[in-house]
This record gives sequence, structure tokens and C-alpha cells, in this order.
Amino acid sequence: MAYGDGARLLADVGSLYVRFALETSRGELARQSMVRCADYADFGGALKGYMQSVSDTLVRHAAVAISNPVEGDFVRMTNYHWQFSIEQTRQDIGLDTLVVVNDFTALAAGLPHLKPAELRQVGEGAPRERSVIGLLGAGTGLGVSALIPADDGWISLGSEGGHVSFSPTDAREEQILAFARSQFPHVSAERLLSGSGIELIYRALGHAAKKAVEPLTAPEITARGLAGQSDECTETLEVFCGMLGTAAANLAVTLGAFGGVYIGGSIVPRLGQWFDASPFRRRFESKGRFSSYVAQIPTYVITAEQATFTGLAAVLDAQLKRRGQGHSMLDRILQAQADLSPAERRVADLVLARPRSILNDPISDIAKAAVVSQPTVVRFCRSLGCEGLSDFKLRLASSLTGTIPVTHTKVTGEDSAVELSDKVLGNTASAILQTRDALNRGATDRAIDLLLAARRIEFFAVGNYGIVAEDAQYKFLRFGLPANARTEPRLQQFAAEQLGSEDVVVVVSSTGRIAELNAAIDVAMARGARVIAITASQSPLAKRASVTIAIDHAEDVATQVPMISRVLYLLVIDILAVGVAMRTGGSAAVQPGPADRARRLADMVSHSQA
Repeated sequence: MAYGDGARLLADVGSLYVRFALETSRGELARQSMVRCADYADFGGALKGYMQSVSDTLVRHAAVAISNPVEGDFVRMTNYHWQFSIEQTRQDIGLDTLVVVNDFTALAAGLPHLKPAELRQVGEGAPRERSVIGLLGAGTGLGVSALIPADDGWISLGSEGGHVSFSPTDAREEQILAFARSQFPHVSAERLLSGSGIELIYRALGHAAKKAVEPLTAPEITARGLAGQSDECTETLEVFCGMLGTAAANLAVTLGAFGGVYIGGSIVPRLGQWFDASPFRRRFESKGRFSSYVAQIPTYVITAEQATFTGLAAVLDAQLKRRGQGHSMLDRILQAQADLSPAERRVADLVLARPRSILNDPISDIAKAAVVSQPTVVRFCRSLGCEGLSDFKLRLASSLTGTIPVTHTKVTGEDSAVELSDKVLGNTASAILQTRDALNRGATDRAIDLLLAARRIEFFAVGNYGIVAEDAQYKFLRFGLPANARTEPRLQQFAAEQLGSEDVVVVVSSTGRIAELNAAIDVAMARGARVIAITASQSPLAKRASVTIAIDHAEDVATQVPMISRVLYLLVIDILAVGVAMRTGGSAAVQPGPADRARRLADMVSHSQA
């Protein structure tokens, strides 16, 4: 049955070609076309060209798979010069919906919809129902993704796992790695498990054998190797397949992929039955003490020609269903508009007009564009049931992309050690990602400027956060900057009374409401010292500090020892330390002279007044 709201446009963007198709009904593709990237100045031009060719068909919704990370609104291709704004492209083309995902994220989403005839099993093993599924495949690069069971469906995991560092497993691969290192500063798995990687392996084997090899392209090496016309080419393919087996096994044990590991990409399917007898499966099961573990996991080659389109269609269908059921963040905004204040409605209008750019914008930019205060932005987020801006951005990103959301999972007394470990690590990872999205880069830059200009740095913290101050003292003393950690309120008061206009206090406080700590800060500021606060965005401390690096992570410190927030504060200290090191070329002796400090302080005062 045809879709009632028109055909759905699907596009698969590679570094050389773009493939287009219209899905007219579930699983039915029509008007397929392939164009060269080089024939268009940008992706928008290629998309407009295809839309013109199908102008007789109603198209309101589109999904695009691209061999590139997709984070936020702006997409910059890694292996080609195209770059574009998703939201601007949607508006230019006149689409209601434009979803853009990584190509392997799309391919993963299609796996549950593939037919048995579209797969070929390599080796033994049987899949477990409702278990994680792994995916990787070599082509222009090395794509990696996974499917995670969730409720009655699946969540496709966005990943750039192809860029993990390559690790050799035998002497021959060590020689190949050494050869690759002579040409590249970092040798990733993708550097060898790709089309260009086949060529690199081929040259490396010739170098190891001290033999001049004929310059060949990856297709030529593959053709000669499969035909048995060249021992060097056949060995290259064997090495390639063995390396891929190790990469697949690493993915399997990392994910616990008992649903199977699927091999896609453009290279392996072309190897046909030769791949089945290659070292791939033998190396997959070569995991020492975990050999029996991976032997249970089946591996499949994807033979379906339209697997990416199948996955894209699934991603788009899920997106539109969520929207139709009011589950997406954009729908929640539309439904809540009548209950918002006039100022909050201005924030809502901004988000609805440019949702993807909001994912990357700091709160200061959002507030300025909506002509509201920063607290109004936070109130808007909380009106939608979110804890703050970072939580809102994560839910909005999940609505826009359909990739895995990051959530907090409650630890209970019934949890096993494994469950406890998973939840603690998962919650910490979630909080780090939220902090990454919400961190104000401008505030971080200003804090680094203050630290570089400081004659003396005092780190203030109390209670469970004292360890953060002590860690900071150690780091900055290594840079040759006079630094002290003060974790006792009375000593903080005494130290504050000795500060001057060239000094900086970095204060760490989860609530920003500790009376003694704030009193010491008042003394320091009265004496002209600058204060960098690492604290909650709406705390009294945040409002009085010279610079605030906001960390809005709530923990019940009355009933438990704060864990995640301390990790977040330690990471902020690391960011500041790395920033200081980078600005000074990594020197261990970076203490500025009086003239330098005076000039930097004058510049900062002038900037803040402007």
C-alpha cells in the first residue's frame, strides 16, 4: 500500500557517488538513480537535481545515509569536500523532514529487515534472540555500528569504531604496522581494513620481502588474488581477511554481540565464496581464553544490494511514527506552547525553526537568538520535563537522529555485580556526554586566560570535592604555576585575605551554596582577585564569580558519596590544564612575568567591560 503522505526519498552519500531512490510503499523502491559527487558543487545541488527529476511525485520526507560522523546540524564530509547544514538544506528543498545519519548506522537499522536469502553465514554459531548485533564493513573506510534491543524494537548505535588503533596479532602484521607507521602518525584499523588498506598491505608485504612489487590498485589486487594469478596478491587478501576476523572478534567481545556479527561494505561481498574459506573465521575464533565465547557467535556476509536503503527506510519510518505519536521532542514543544510564558515561547519558536543548530549552540547563543535571558532557556527546558539544557539537547538529538539516547539508570539493592558495574559506568558516560554538549566553550577560554595571567592560583573546595582541588594543585604546580589547594574553610578565609588583583581562585562546589565557602570568595573578590567557579549554573556562587563553568549534575550528597559529579569536575580541571599547556606549547615552566600578567589582566578587563 502506497504511503498516504507521498513517497519517501532515500539517499546514500559516498565519497564518489550518491545513490537516490523513492520508497513508494513499505520495501518498494522506485526511480533509483546514481550520480557522481564531482558533478555537483555540494550535496544540496545533487539533492535538488534528483528532486527535479521526480517532480511529478509528492515527496515530503527524506532520509540520508552518509559515510561520515553526524553530530548536530552541520555535516562536513571526511573523504570529500562537501559540507552542509541539514536544516538549511531541508528548507531549501522544501521538505517536511530530513533525517541524516551515518551510513553504517543506517545499515545496522536495516539488519532486522533483511531476508535469509540476503545473507550468507560464514562458520558456525547461532544467534540468540533479542541480543546485541554487531556490524562492520570495509569499503572506502571501515564502518562500525551495532543494534541494541529496546522494548519491541531496536536502537541503531552511531559509532566511529573504524578509527580505533590497529593492533597486530603476529610477526607478519607487526611488519605491516611498522611499514604503515613509517608513512602515517596514527595507524587505525581503517587504515588497513579498507580499499586503500589493501593497497597498503600489498606494498608492506613487498617491502618486508625486499621485493619490488608492481603498482596495483585495490580492485586489481583483488582480481589477481582471487584468480590465483599472483602469490603477493593472494597473500594480501589472506592478510586482509585475517585482520578483519580479529576486528570482528574485538567488536563481538566488546558488545557481547550474541545476535551475530554482520559484515557489510563493498569489499567482502565481492570476494564471494573465497571469503568463506579465508582466514577470517579462524581468526574470529582465535581469542585465547575467550575462543569458546566467540565460537558461539555467528558471522554473516550481507549480500543484499539495497541494504542501506532498507535501513534508511526503517530509520525514517521510526522517526515519523514517533512524531505522529507525539513522542518526539519537537512534538512535545508544539503541544506545550500554550502553557509556556511569552519568553519561553520565543525559545520554542527558535528551536522549531532550527532544531539541529540548537544541538551545538551554547546557552548564551540560544538566549541571544531568542532575545531572552539564559535562565529563561533553562526554564523552557524544564517546562518540557527535562532536567536542564544538556538533558533537553540529548532528547532533541535522539528525536532528530533516531540513534541511541543516553540515559541515567537507577542502581538498586537487587543489582548483581555485573549490573551494578554496567549502571555505574553507563551513568558516568551519560553524564560526561551531557556535560560535553552543555559546556560553554567561551567560559572555558576565559578561564584559561585568567589562569595564564595569574600570579598565584588558589583552589578552594570542601568535603568530598577536596580531592578535585588537590588534583588541580598537582597539575598546575607541574606547569610551574604557584598553586595551593585549600579544603578547610578557615584556611580558605585566611588565604583569601592575602590575595590581590593578580591572583585567581578556582572554586569547586556542586551546590554553590556553602556559606563559609562563599564568604571566603566574597573576601577574595573584595581584594580584587578573580574567581573561576565550577558549579551549578543557577547557584549563588555562579552569579558572583568572574567566570562560571557550569556543571548541572544533581546528586543526593545527603544520602550518598558524590561519584559522577567529582568525575565531571576532575574532567573540567583536566580541560583547563590541557588548555594552559597548549597555550604555552606544553612547557613545564609557564609562569608569566609581571608585565605579561598585567597586560593579560588589562586585556581581559577591557574585554569584559566591552
